[in-house]
Amino acid sequence: MISVALADDDELVRMGLRVLVTREADLDLVGEAVDGESALGLVRSARPDVLLLDLKMPGLDGLGVLRAIAADPALAHTRVIVVTTFEIDRYVVEALQAGASGFLLKSNVPAELVRAIRVVAAGDALLSPSVTRRVVGMFGRHLAASTPPQVAWDSLTAREREMVAWVATGRSNDEIARELVLSPDTVRTHVSRAMVKLAARDRAQLVVFAVQEGLTFPDAR
Repeated sequence: MISVALADDDELVRMGLRVLVTREADLDLVGEAVDGESALGLVRSARPDVLLLDLKMPGLDGLGVLRAIAADPALAHTRVIVVTTFEIDRYVVEALQAGASGFLLKSNVPAELVRAIRVVAAGDALLSPSVTRRVVGMFGRHLAASTPPQVAWDSLTAREREMVAWVATGRSNDEIARELVLSPDTVRTHVSRAMVKLAARDRAQLVVFAVQEGLTFPDAR
């Protein structure tokens, strides 16, 4: 069972997400919050697997919530999906840097939102490479400081670079394993080694690194 919390100051948005989560047998809604302070309190008390978080809330905003979660080792288990109205803005960039595992549009169809919860709960990132390319293109200087040195990229094996490229397509370890006819454990091992070598905080940051490096994504071949 995947425990899920919601944080959004729009009652209609919360209602839609509530219906979406509660109708799925493997998802358990553990609470809702209407602002940043209550969202942080909810995460600390309920320790959800996934938090669906709006960025623009009164008082403590979503970025503040993200940073507080990232700064507290006791909350490391909770993965955060930013649910936003706009695909690209500076808030999205800062959310990725603050530790978001991915972001979705509020207009996404229900099936995509449910898949997002499951993918992120499994430890995978949920970032569209096309959207990430636009983020890097618009805010490249803002992200440049986090780019791994070339020596780190050079230390990756051919298979590890391949795995980084596959991660950047937004696929989970299981999906990559099926594409390459490998075991999920093999994929997980290569991805983990690449993250260590690149000092990537999580898979979301790994996607950003892949775009910055200009890797060729499998879908583009």
